[in-house]
Amino acid sequence: MKGNTLNASTLPQALERAASLHPAIEAWIDGDTVHSFANMHTASERLASAMLEAGLSRGDRIAVLSQNQIEWLQLFFAATRIGVAVVALSARYRDAEIEYMLADSEARMVFTLASVDGFDCLAMFARMSARLPKLRQVVAIDSEPFRQMQAAEVDTDSLEPATASVQPDDLAMVIYTSGTTGRPKGCALTHASLLASAAAQARHTQTRAGDLLQLSNPFNHVGGITCGILAQLLVGGSCELVPSFKARTVLDMIRKRPPQILVGVPTMMTLILMHPASESVDLSSVRLIITGGSNVDSTLLTQLQRRMPGATIMNLYGLSEASGALVMTPRDCADEDLMQSIGKPLEGAEVRAVDADGKALPPGEIGELHFRGLGVVRDYIGAAAGSGAFEIGWLHTGDMGCVDTRGFITLKGRMKDMYIQGGFNVYPAEVEALIATHPAVVMVAGIGVPDKVLGEVGRYYVIAREGSGLTESDVLAHCAGQIADYKMPRQVVLRAELPMTPAGKIQKAALRAEAN
Repeated sequence: MKGNTLNASTLPQALERAASLHPAIEAWIDGDTVHSFANMHTASERLASAMLEAGLSRGDRIAVLSQNQIEWLQLFFAATRIGVAVVALSARYRDAEIEYMLADSEARMVFTLASVDGFDCLAMFARMSARLPKLRQVVAIDSEPFRQMQAAEVDTDSLEPATASVQPDDLAMVIYTSGTTGRPKGCALTHASLLASAAAQARHTQTRAGDLLQLSNPFNHVGGITCGILAQLLVGGSCELVPSFKARTVLDMIRKRPPQILVGVPTMMTLILMHPASESVDLSSVRLIITGGSNVDSTLLTQLQRRMPGATIMNLYGLSEASGALVMTPRDCADEDLMQSIGKPLEGAEVRAVDADGKALPPGEIGELHFRGLGVVRDYIGAAAGSGAFEIGWLHTGDMGCVDTRGFITLKGRMKDMYIQGGFNVYPAEVEALIATHPAVVMVAGIGVPDKVLGEVGRYYVIAREGSGLTESDVLAHCAGQIADYKMPRQVVLRAELPMTPAGKIQKAALRAEAN
């Protein structure tokens, strides 16, 4: 099947076109094994036939729990080939979270690793199976039954009509939000929404066939599946799969296979740059750096520029509810815009900042950011459906920011992160950015905590560079005179580590729970 892969309307169509257009590309590298798009096409047909034989059909849902590995992708492309959606689970989730997600999504089958880092996943699913009447079967992907499914004969009489029935608006994937403000919400990502986001990113970045990246962002997150796997598939790019992020692992991969693209959330980038092995790794092959998922860290961006002066750096902002990226740094933007903004909306996306009453604000004023278009989904599934996050196509992000007259967006942080210190609104992102410029600071996260006099005050958790001897007084002295007095941190807590989400972001909800 020939044609422009960027204009594919369903995932099986996109995979078939990639297999036809890029037969020689090493599409996915998993350990010592290389897989082409054609290999994936064949594997997905076999697994899809086995799924049909198991009684799955269009509209059903399966759940997948694994690390970043080729079996995850085989299951994803097999399921979506027959209109079955994948409920993406993190290997870091435990009983209560997973049981809720399986019940809410009404998943009929689970494909899982038998164990992860000593945790018995099969025993976990056995504990909850009696309470999940919709769940019919649990299959370990490192077992003989799964290998038999991988080797299944392709029944074209059933597979071809099943594939032909798949529509762009069919549900392809369910990603559950972190659940930091109550129960997790299942984002209903369709074939069309995933491909729209991935294609917009691919066009914007101008990536090429054969471009290689090491992919650490987890597949159960849009940063992994859309911004990584699908954006690369649409241009014929290559992904080396990182099972779970470790800076040394990624550096060893880079040393063996020099990439053209370096991707990761800021935490990952920071850990890669500060690792003792980093300086001995040649990064001159890197042409494009994509980092995002949290506030702009100008210190990190400066370090990346210094380490890879020939590379273009792009910030990326997206959400699960948007299927992937919504905002990226323009290729030719000024340094000031790169360091201070998250960029401009990608083609096909619209943004507005609104006040507490939902009224659109003029350029430069801070409000909640709303987006529509591109890959923004229509709603959640399950219990969260109709929860009010979507209003006439506008996605209410919960992120505060402002949009200037040119369309550049400055992110101020989450609405729930803002605190009122002495009657003044303080956005931790601004203070965090300042603290991060201290040469001894590796990572920082700020929250508001109760105070009898001022109502709330800012508490900033800081990870210091090893051996730096950084003190609370050093951090306060660094901030003094550089920000308004009402924004000054009132508490600084030095920590060896910070709680992280499965996607590699700092988990402020855990810090707030700890403070209260």
